[in-house]
Amino acid sequence: MSSDCCSSKGTELEKLARQADQRRVLMIVLRINAVMFFVEFTAGVMAGSSALMADATDMLGDALVYGVSLYALSRGDRWKAGAAVLKGVLILLLGISILVNVAIKLSTGVPPSSTLMLAFGAMALVANLACLSLLWRFRRQDVNMASTFECSRNDVISNVGVLIAAGAVALTSSPWPDIVIGAVMAVIILRSSARVLREAIPQLRAEKAEVG
Repeated sequence: MSSDCCSSKGTELEKLARQADQRRVLMIVLRINAVMFFVEFTAGVMAGSSALMADATDMLGDALVYGVSLYALSRGDRWKAGAAVLKGVLILLLGISILVNVAIKLSTGVPPSSTLMLAFGAMALVANLACLSLLWRFRRQDVNMASTFECSRNDVISNVGVLIAAGAVALTSSPWPDIVIGAVMAVIILRSSARVLREAIPQLRAEKAEVG
């Protein structure tokens, strides 16, 4: 009896410690993404870069995602599955907004500033690699943290895309590399949204069925 009690307490303490660790990391990455959104979006407007603004919007989406993750952290599996579904929807809306941005860019046809794209794209890449390294050990703990890691990994891919676009714009003096990379980023984000929703919706239904 005493042994079972100690074992139960030990498991609960381990769970609480893990949640506290997750909360601390999520607070850090939330702050990084919120700051970088303002910095990168401003740079994207100044540079006239669709890819840079898309990447900045992705940062804002992630800040919201991390906020939702923090809300669900100390709650049960149903809340975590619900949070993952919400994150999937947010990622979906983000992908659609980037496609709209690309369509606007197609109508203007003005090449962006490759220098600003390179400078702020590199800054965003460093920030997102830091976030990814912080989230790495939590990537398989539960559906909530797994979907959070997915968002951070997408950011790194997007940052690399911005740098490739910046280099191509510098070489060609054309807006097309920026437009193409922006469109590719949108497709990657939409695929990620589908993956998150595909994993989270069945789990949410199962949790609801258990409660019902």
